[in-house]
Amino acid sequence: MDALAVMTVAAVVIVLLFDYTNGFNDAANIVATVIASRAMTPVQAVLVVGVFEFLGPLLGGTAVADTIGKFIHLGDQSPQLSLATLLCGLLGAIGWNLLTWWKGIPSSSSHALVGALAGAVTVAVGADHVAWGFGELLHHGHVTGITKVLLGLLLSPLAGFGLGFAVHRLVHAVLRAAKPAANTRLRRAQVFTSAGLAFAHGANDAQKSMGLLTLVLWLGGFIPAFQVPVWVMLACSTALTLGILSGGWRIVRTLGFAIYRVRPIHALDSQLTSAGVILAASLLGAPVSTTHVVATSIMGIGASEHPRAVRWGKAEEIVKTWIITIPCAALAGAALAALALAAFGLG
Repeated sequence: MDALAVMTVAAVVIVLLFDYTNGFNDAANIVATVIASRAMTPVQAVLVVGVFEFLGPLLGGTAVADTIGKFIHLGDQSPQLSLATLLCGLLGAIGWNLLTWWKGIPSSSSHALVGALAGAVTVAVGADHVAWGFGELLHHGHVTGITKVLLGLLLSPLAGFGLGFAVHRLVHAVLRAAKPAANTRLRRAQVFTSAGLAFAHGANDAQKSMGLLTLVLWLGGFIPAFQVPVWVMLACSTALTLGILSGGWRIVRTLGFAIYRVRPIHALDSQLTSAGVILAASLLGAPVSTTHVVATSIMGIGASEHPRAVRWGKAEEIVKTWIITIPCAALAGAALAALALAAFGLG
C-alpha cells in the first residue's frame, strides 16, 4: 500500500472518529428531554433514538453532505497535501469535541468542524481555497459556501427559540383544561416525537461526515467524482449511532435539568420544535447544530411560560461556548496544519 493509500485510509478512520465523537457530544441532546420528563428510561430512549438515527442519513438525502464537501477547495493541490489538510482540520474538531464533552458543555460539533477546517485550509494552502461565499451573497444574492453554513448555524437557534415559544403557547392553550392524567399521554407521544427528532438529526449531522468522507475518497482517487456512495452512508450512520449508545450523559443532564425544569409537555414541545427546524434545514442543505436547536427550544418554551424560572446563567455559559467554538477550533486546525507543514514539508 503506497503513502497516498495509507493517508486515505487514515483520513477515513478520522472522519468516522469525528462522526463517533459527534454522537456522544451532540446527538445525546436528543434524549435529554425525553429522559428528563421520565417518558423513557435512558436505555429505552437510546434504543429508540439509535434506530431512527441510523435511518435518517439513509433516507434523508445528501443535500447537507454536498454543502459540507464543497465549502473548501483542495482539488488543485497534491493529494498528499489535501488529505493532510483535511486530517488536521478533523483532528482539531475532534479535540474540541472531546474537551467540551469532558467539561459537560453542550458545544457545537458543526461549529467546531467548520472552524477547524477553515483554519487548517487557510494555513496549509491559503484563504482563497475556502469558499467563503460572501461575494456571491452580496453581488448575486446566492447563499453558498461557508456563508450558507454560518447562516444555517446562526438562524437555526433563533428559529428554535421562536418556534419553541410559539409551539408551547399553542399546546398549552389546547391542554389548558386537561387533567394531570394527560401527562401519561404526553409521555407516550414522546416515543414518536423523539423518533422524529432522531431521524431529523441523523439526516443532518451524519451528512456532515458523509460529505467529508466522500471528499477524502475523491481526493485519494478512489472515486471519480464527488458523489456519496451507499457504503459511506451506512458507515457514517453506524458511527453516529454508536456514539449515541456510548455516552453523552453529562450533556443530557445540562440540557434536561440545568436550563429549565422539563416536564412532559415541555419535552414534547421541544422535540416537535427541534425536529421541525432540523428537518427543514436538512432539506435546504444547511448544516445546523442540534445542541443549539434543542437548547434554544427549551429556552423559548421556558420564556413563554415562566421567564424567571429559566436558568439564564447556564444559558449564558452555553452561548459563550458557542461564540468561542469557531475561533478556538480554527486555531486548533491552523496549529495542526502548521505543525504538519513544518514536520513533513508538504507545502
